[in-house]
Amino acid sequence: MLRTVELPLWLLILFVAFAAVTFASHFLFPSVRWFFRKRAERVVARLNQRLSRPIEPFKLARRTDMIQRLIFDPQVAEAITEHARDTGVREDVAFQEARKYAREIVPSFSATAYFGFATRLARLISRAFYRVRLEEPNDGSLDQIDPTATVVFVMNHRSNMDYVLVTYLAANRSALSYAVGEWARVWPLGWLIRATGAYFIRRKSGNILYSRVLARYVQMATANGVMQAVFPEGGLSLDGRVRSPKLGLFSYIMADFDPNNGRDVVFVPVALNYDRVLEDRVLVAAASANQRKFRIRIHTVVRYFLMHLVQRLLGRFLRFGYAAVNFGPPLSLKEFMKDRNDDPIKPVAAELMARLRDIVPVLPVPLIATALLQLPDGSSKQQVSDRVQDLLKRLEKRNIKARLPKGEPQFTVDVALGHLNMRGIISQTDDVVRINAADRPLLAFYSNSISHHFDASAA
Repeated sequence: MLRTVELPLWLLILFVAFAAVTFASHFLFPSVRWFFRKRAERVVARLNQRLSRPIEPFKLARRTDMIQRLIFDPQVAEAITEHARDTGVREDVAFQEARKYAREIVPSFSATAYFGFATRLARLISRAFYRVRLEEPNDGSLDQIDPTATVVFVMNHRSNMDYVLVTYLAANRSALSYAVGEWARVWPLGWLIRATGAYFIRRKSGNILYSRVLARYVQMATANGVMQAVFPEGGLSLDGRVRSPKLGLFSYIMADFDPNNGRDVVFVPVALNYDRVLEDRVLVAAASANQRKFRIRIHTVVRYFLMHLVQRLLGRFLRFGYAAVNFGPPLSLKEFMKDRNDDPIKPVAAELMARLRDIVPVLPVPLIATALLQLPDGSSKQQVSDRVQDLLKRLEKRNIKARLPKGEPQFTVDVALGHLNMRGIISQTDDVVRINAADRPLLAFYSNSISHHFDASAA
């Protein structure tokens, strides 16, 4: 028993390593996980005291537990069985496929990442590039929403900046859960987005099993009160207009809704607009090519970043004007479905998009773009001002408030023309304003964002 045993050094190291891993897995790791879990719970408790809508426990569940809960859900199990039967594969193979989809969809929310990093970064970026303006309904309807209801923000999609802007402006309400496309799955962006509670979706997937798994996750999140934000247009607007909605996410959210039992679902229209959309030329080029596939080249991004950095260091950077967000009147699904027996998906989507269009912010550049496109090229600055005054009167008749710098129309004209002139979209010579012919579609892109506020002749 006491004899000396000789071992090769590599074998001794291997034994020690195995012993260390065993000790850590049985004694150290559980303690460490418990310590960080308790700390995270204290952080969430403090956050919930200042948030108007506390973070729901469903959102705080461990990702591994959520994946297990999703793939063993009875509806997902039924979908797996149907998929195996329809495709001829074994059920265990179909189950593994469903697990892969669940791992792809389910986020890994971190309150520290969201409120300690993401919202602060969103605020920094938003204020660095824009003069941010927010407007809520005057009747306080947002504050009167049932505290137990699931709130879903329904937004138009102008720019990838939308995610940043709304995250910043909604930071005092709760943690938003976004549906983001496959573009955001690249490392390390994918990890950060998943940590902020966003879930990835394949926008053009024809796989029925995938759709069933995604639908069930959205339904579970909705049933558990997770505040969500959706872009029903399904992608960025290429021509600037608010497009017709795609019904996929609406159908997922409303599929299991029972107006007589369970939580209410309250949709809140959120309209965004910008004096400058960061991707405007890329979107206009895609529209002219009549295709939605567009790529932003990495060297273009690097060049733009370096140019921006130099401008910052030299003190020559000017912000891009206004970025405005308007919150519209909420729509309660329970109230909407009272005395209705038809399928609510299309009527609800149509009503929400109508409400959203009504509140799209009117900003200086879209307003001036509308005026310039209505006038003959080479008009005087005074003619542009007169046309802007005419447009403002039409907006006033419809009780639509324009967002004007200092509240002065003439100053608005000067600011917006200066902005367009700096970008080379127009030129001003001897009080004559001319449009660069190649950038006329760019002016139309901005004008289209508010064209629905005017009558047919103005549009």
